[in-house]
Amino acid sequence: MSKTAASEGALETRGLEPVPDSERTAKTRDLFPTWVGANISVLLLTMGASLVVAYKLNFWQALVVAIAAPIVSYGLVGLIGIAGKRGGAPGMALSRAVFGQRGNLLPGSLIWIARWGWETINAVTGAYAVLTILSILFDIKKNNALVIVTLLAFVVATFVISGLGINAVQKCNKYATYLFGLFSVLVLVYLIVDTDWSAVFGRPAGQTSLMVAGIGMIAAGGVSWIPSSPDFTRYLPRTASSRAIVGTSIGGAGIVVLPMVLMGAVMAVSTPDLASASDPVSFLGELLPTWIAVPYLLISLVGMLLINAMSMYSAGFTAQTLGFKIPRHWAVSVNAVISLVFGGILMLVATSFMGSFIAFLSLLAVAFSAWVGVFGADMFTRKHYDAAAMLDTTRTSAYWYKGGSSPAAVVSWAAGLGAGLLFTSSDWFSGPLAGNNFIGEYGLGWIVTIVVSGLLYLALPKPVDTTTAPDAADEAPREPETMAI
Repeated sequence: MSKTAASEGALETRGLEPVPDSERTAKTRDLFPTWVGANISVLLLTMGASLVVAYKLNFWQALVVAIAAPIVSYGLVGLIGIAGKRGGAPGMALSRAVFGQRGNLLPGSLIWIARWGWETINAVTGAYAVLTILSILFDIKKNNALVIVTLLAFVVATFVISGLGINAVQKCNKYATYLFGLFSVLVLVYLIVDTDWSAVFGRPAGQTSLMVAGIGMIAAGGVSWIPSSPDFTRYLPRTASSRAIVGTSIGGAGIVVLPMVLMGAVMAVSTPDLASASDPVSFLGELLPTWIAVPYLLISLVGMLLINAMSMYSAGFTAQTLGFKIPRHWAVSVNAVISLVFGGILMLVATSFMGSFIAFLSLLAVAFSAWVGVFGADMFTRKHYDAAAMLDTTRTSAYWYKGGSSPAAVVSWAAGLGAGLLFTSSDWFSGPLAGNNFIGEYGLGWIVTIVVSGLLYLALPKPVDTTTAPDAADEAPREPETMAI
């Protein structure tokens, strides 16, 4: 992390403006605990269990899913993260160079709204973890008042951590990683000793199409981080290794995703009713002894706080790119309030957590992938990002293009989004092409989204880039106060 930023105190004050080269002293190895921390969640256990319960996969198929999902999703996280070291700015600020100042509002709004759902899911899971701990230790049963209190406490804690900035988030990630790793090993040892392995390995293989769809389900969590990836690489120097960025992203996520998904798959043998459960956490209290379950849930709770803190940290930048002229840590409060409201609805009204969660993941992946396809394709040809043009939201900006938008980017984004939804199926929505074809049956709607939006963007004529490469010694300009309408 930057020495300058660290010397400014715990509260990070930098917003959308690119980080000056003098402050870009981070190391690529810093990304490892970042992406470890982004996956410290009992939701991975729940998703691993759902591979067996809902998707009917056996252990070996779950292993394939657990290996492939982080490679695919966090490989994309690392690739898009390269833009952060090139431009030194948050992902949705860099996106202005691709979509134009006005055009960027379209994908930015959708990504911001989709992030509400991801933060709500994590907040609900964190609240359920607290409720499970209270039930195990004190036999306190869930009631509506307690649900609201625990959810409020989780959201407030998330807001505090994310408001402090990237220094606080990464420092917390470092210590949480060690503790989580230690207790995950204890859980793994307990499962090895206590599990009926003949029942685990005796399950028949499921459909190959569901295995591929399972990869998409697990990968959706990583896909949701792709637009935020530059937020965590912007303090890297321009000379940082691109290969190291990709490798560290995959490694940090994979070292958590692989064992967690497999442990969930093993636990599913004892929890066949998980798919219809009202919460994703309480089964841990039934499967594990108290001396493991309680500390493991507490550490997982910290992990989920950090995941939501990272998400809200990035969401604050997204809110700023949408025209909210407030400091990042206040922009974060908007998402905190939304998480509280939606979380209360999900915990008090929904009857099946997993059904709602899997439906949300299928739509989340498509929503984020449309941006990924366009932005990723643009990275192949773009040589630099102009800081002044990026922050100039008036008609004088070199990134104003035609009426404030790049037609090639906006059209490609919309086409990719529409194409992906055609092939997507969930409890909430099913496209007309979601069945009776390879793409729909294998859950590849989000892949279609990336391919269509990316290839179309490369094929369409794009605005001429009139910007010039920045001087290495240049300091970043500050965000203007108004946007032209």
